[in-house]
Amino acid sequence: MSNYPRPILDYWRKAFEGTVVEIEADLTLSLVHTLSRKRPAMMLEGADGSVQAAITPELATAIDLETTGASATALRERLTNEGIAFHDPDFLFYLPADAAAEAGHSAPARRLTENDRAVFDTFYATASEQDREDSYVELDQWAVFGCFDGDRLVSAASAILWDDSPVADLGVLTLPDARGKGYARAAVGSLSGFARQQGYEPQYRCQMDNQASVALAKACGFELFGKWIVASGE
Repeated sequence: MSNYPRPILDYWRKAFEGTVVEIEADLTLSLVHTLSRKRPAMMLEGADGSVQAAITPELATAIDLETTGASATALRERLTNEGIAFHDPDFLFYLPADAAAEAGHSAPARRLTENDRAVFDTFYATASEQDREDSYVELDQWAVFGCFDGDRLVSAASAILWDDSPVADLGVLTLPDARGKGYARAAVGSLSGFARQQGYEPQYRCQMDNQASVALAKACGFELFGKWIVASGE
């Protein structure tokens, strides 16, 4: 069994804290008053297949829990019928509690600052629009580390801090001609080590169909925590 960091386990436990309705052995539904209109429902499917779900009490009334099928799929279908749209699910990865974040490259990444604006802008403009959108890497985020090939920035990883949480949510962007050479691993490893030094747990989050990103997460020592599905409300 994976040794996930205690702050991460506590964070997700609190995220689903509320009035619990046991529907099935592998599905636990919580009525959570603190969920917002922008996020009225969410589900977390663990690596073991168990599912935690949280919805607002208002949604619970609207979907009539007594007539909702006893499965995560049935619950999601009922929510969809009530007009609740869901974002595409993300995989969540975390470093084991006893794992050291390692750069894993002979040319380690360094932290980027506003003084690197010109080189970052050139790097960013070179990447495709789809890659920029998928990675969500920006120089003005909480922390940014980059890896260079000579004077050329070829890979960058950045993180944002989630509110009221121990999470530093990572993104990584690597130019196509620099992939498969260890640069992304170096950037992610350096950023992950920095995040832990500052008291945060690095979170690697990616779309489920992004096989290259999943492979990178595993190469960096991250282990799959679960699949997160969140509603998009008003």
